[in-house]
Formats: sequence, structure tokens, C-alpha cells
Amino acid sequence: MIDHARDLASVQDATERLLTAVGRLDNAAVTDQSRLPGWTRGHVLAHLARNADALVNVFEGRPMYASAEARDADIERDAPRPLDVQLADVRESAARFQRTGAEPADWSRTVELRNGVTDSASRVPFRRWVEVELHHVDLGIGYELEDLPPEFVEREIEFLAQRFSGHTEVPPTRLTDGTHAWDTGRTADGPAVTVTGDRADLLGWLAGRRDGSALTVAGGALPALPPL
Repeated sequence: MIDHARDLASVQDATERLLTAVGRLDNAAVTDQSRLPGWTRGHVLAHLARNADALVNVFEGRPMYASAEARDADIERDAPRPLDVQLADVRESAARFQRTGAEPADWSRTVELRNGVTDSASRVPFRRWVEVELHHVDLGIGYELEDLPPEFVEREIEFLAQRFSGHTEVPPTRLTDGTHAWDTGRTADGPAVTVTGDRADLLGWLAGRRDGSALTVAGGALPALPPL
């Protein structure tokens, strides 16, 4: 059962962790390359701020972004800003998201995200939590997948396994950390491939943050996952 209020609180906690960590940087560090190809840390921070505003749009029934081009242009515009401006923007946009999420609403309603994707409004806070946690890791400033909250890791593995479920390019696959299992890929009578590893490595592979070399694969090769 999705608990949007609890997820909003988790988003707030994750945002504070990120702001505290980024606050230890300097202007030069913000211009350094992040772990995302072609993006500096400033790009990541600009994306986080604009994503918060985009999800406010979703809550209020507007398009998430005016267009893909506008989204990219806004990130490029905001990426070179100094650290204090970046921090203020992430903080203020996060506060706008929290205020909007706290307003009375029909959380069972369907909302539209990017590229025609739809979801329950109740899942939007979790989606924001994903953005904050994974992009904190992407900054490359000492916060790793192993540092993510255990509840978040389990839910994000399940979310991504569902996302690839039924995907024709992904063979029937079972993911397991030795205590829990998730099925993904094309539908079949049984898993053709079993991928085993710790939860951080499973999440890293599913989310495109690790290459899967730390995972053990039985029944075939490690599946190639399509881009998120």
C-alpha cells in the first residue's frame, strides 16, 4: 500500500541529506563532472530543482514540462550557477513540492508524467524520492548505493522490476539477494535467467548505475536492459 504522506516525509529527509552534503562543496566542485555522462554536478542540481517544479505541475494538472527541449534548455541554463544559488533553488523548489503535496487532494487520481506515462498521484512522492536519492549518488560526493535507506532500496528494486516486466527485449529474469526474489522481463512459465547479488548491486544494475559485474548470473548471460 502506497502511503503518500510517509513518502513525502522520506523525500524531505532525503532532500535535507543532499543539501547538507552539497553544502560542504565549493563553487569549483559544482562545475566538476558528475557520474552522469555529459553532466556536471551543476547539471544534476539544476535537474533536481526543475524536477521538483515539474512534479508540482503534475500535481496541479499541467504538463510536467512544456517540452523535452524546454526541459533540457532549463537544465543547461541553470547548471553553471554558483553553489549558493544552486542550494537555494533546490531548497526552495523542494519546499514548493512539499507544500503542494500537503494540500488536500484525491490521491487515487491518475496523473500524467513525461512521454505519456501515467501513474497514481499517490506514487508521485515516491518518484520524487527516487530522483533525490539516486541523483545524490550521481553527484559522486561520498553517498553511495550502499548508503541508501533499506526501505527505499527494496521498493526501488520492486519498482524497476515492474517497469521491465513484460518488456519484449528483456528475457524472463529472476532477481534475488538470497532472501527475496523479484521477477521481471518477458512472461514465461519460469525464469530463464537468475541474477543474484546484494541489493545495492541489483539496484545499481537495474537503475543503470552499475554494469552488473558484481552480480552472479545462472541460466544465461546478464540481460541487457533498455534505457530508463
